[in-house]
Amino acid sequence: MLAPAVKAVMNISRTIESIPPSGIRAFFDLVIGMKDVISLGVGEPDFVTPWHVREQAVYAIEQGHTSYTSNKGLAELRKDLARYLKTHRGLDYDWDNEMLITVGGSEALDLSMRALLNPGDPVMYHEPCFVAYAPLITMAGGLPVPVMTTQADGFKVVPEILEKSWRKGTRALLLNYPCNPTGTSYTRAELMAIAKFVRSKDLILISDEIYDELTYDFEHIPFASLPGMKERVIYLNGFSKTFAMTGWRIGWAAGPARALAAMTKIHQYTMMCAPIVSQMAAREALNNGGREVAAMKKEYARRRNFIVASLNELGLDCHVPQGAFYAFPSIKKLGISSLDFSKDLLEKEKVALVPGTAFGSQCSDYVRISYASSYANLKEACVRIRHYLETYHGKKI
Repeated sequence: MLAPAVKAVMNISRTIESIPPSGIRAFFDLVIGMKDVISLGVGEPDFVTPWHVREQAVYAIEQGHTSYTSNKGLAELRKDLARYLKTHRGLDYDWDNEMLITVGGSEALDLSMRALLNPGDPVMYHEPCFVAYAPLITMAGGLPVPVMTTQADGFKVVPEILEKSWRKGTRALLLNYPCNPTGTSYTRAELMAIAKFVRSKDLILISDEIYDELTYDFEHIPFASLPGMKERVIYLNGFSKTFAMTGWRIGWAAGPARALAAMTKIHQYTMMCAPIVSQMAAREALNNGGREVAAMKKEYARRRNFIVASLNELGLDCHVPQGAFYAFPSIKKLGISSLDFSKDLLEKEKVALVPGTAFGSQCSDYVRISYASSYANLKEACVRIRHYLETYHGKKI
């Protein structure tokens, strides 16, 4: 006699069930299997990791470097990073107590939230923003507090909107610059104004500067380098964007020793350490990759100038991004949502963009275009977008 069937009940965390899937990935599930699509969606460099960096990884494997490293990361890599930050950014960090190598910049962001937040702590972050910000705050037990920026202000965080958004008990401000998806960055004077607010509210500043080397119109200023800010800043960065090393999954965090010790404790129990081969490749990139970075940056700037000019010519109002590799044009004049626009453009012209709603609830009038694609692809995409606007929206250019 067969045993009666047992109904398995798999109860999922209410917190996790409340978080929607990534708006980027959800949309690009539609792209899978489609032919002849020009994808200007996923934020990944179209360049291959420099040859000498790849060779260093191959050599490391051949030499038998396949073990765990220190939880904090290879001492040699942390020393290299400390020297780099001293030489290029004027920052002094203790390589052993104030630095951590992580599995991509995303892990560094997650660790900073979980190490700093108590249940219910409000965390301010700007919208538009990277899709992971609000979910990571929520998963760490915090309360996401969006700071709504506007195109009129260049999507910049300014003291006036910070004051309006602040609430009693706020623990931290999360700032990303150059910004994904808008490309917005900040001058020293603009950063100083934000720093004044941070000090006045006794906040921690979590600074995501993963696109720092891709700043085009002025020098990138690390937030931690501002007067009196180093002890308030968790400085997050990585190798993915600068060195075209997304798949290698190497990020890093720097900050006060107490905060980094807490982040390392979580890292010990979850990731153990970042992959040793990737860490050795990262050393090669950091020490000898300057020429390739300069060449990639020059090409991104050329593409930026082309795509922004083309979008504005098409009547899709687009501010000039100061960094990263994204344009964030407005489609408000068309009178349709960003999701409908993106789906329709994909179906009719085989051009894939990301709906603005992936980056904030108030961004339905925008789409994100990644110009981390070839110049030829960008030109053809603009031809197709022109045809779509003329054919389906009566837009005569």
